[in-house]
Amino acid sequence: MENKIGFILVRPQLGENIGACARSMKNFGFKKLNIVSPKFHFPNHKTKVTSVGAYDIIRNTKIFKSIEKAIDEFDIIISLSARRRDLNKKHISIKEFLNILKKRKEMKFGFMFGPEASGLSNKDISLSNFILQIPTSNKFKSLNLSHSVTILCYEIFKFLNKNILDKKSKNLRISSKSKIISLTKHLTKLLEMKDFFLPPEKKKSMLTNINNLIHRFEPNDKELRILASIISSLSKKNVKR
Repeated sequence: MENKIGFILVRPQLGENIGACARSMKNFGFKKLNIVSPKFHFPNHKTKVTSVGAYDIIRNTKIFKSIEKAIDEFDIIISLSARRRDLNKKHISIKEFLNILKKRKEMKFGFMFGPEASGLSNKDISLSNFILQIPTSNKFKSLNLSHSVTILCYEIFKFLNKNILDKKSKNLRISSKSKIISLTKHLTKLLEMKDFFLPPEKKKSMLTNINNLIHRFEPNDKELRILASIISSLSKKNVKR
């Protein structure tokens, strides 16, 4: 599915932004990058430096003189805009886009971004199917080009790999309550030997706080064994030689 998603940068002004875009794309498994009329000789030194390990994407980037040719290979084009446009064009959220992606997985999607200083013109946007605005603070809506690309790449990657990510989180099993209770009993016994619970009338509340702290951690078996070893070692007397 990642191969059916591409990014179109229209009249970009800064080489370092393109390099950063390429790096974010590679972080999340995307490869297709089209550029329309860059405002400098592409690729320049700053593009190469900021792309770091993603220079293969820069090498394979296609350059076009018109938006029409740059979007020709895609089925659906989504324009990114920092402000709402007065156009007869549906504005969608990232969540709404993911729903569209779910229903139309066989289609090729292209995300179109405008120049850093001004964004896409209404004429540019007229060639798209939807307008997407990444939610930001009302006090400062403008996002850096590479940051916008990163956010979209992350959201799409997370959506496409949901089952894998959920499976990984399920594998992190916490220890049983019986094991955690055994540890707290062991700790309580050692603390009693050290006369920790003083004054005695506060022992009950102190034990409640200790239980609350340890159970809130939700440790797995390995972490619990390490914690038990630390507690045991601290209780031993130092032997001077």
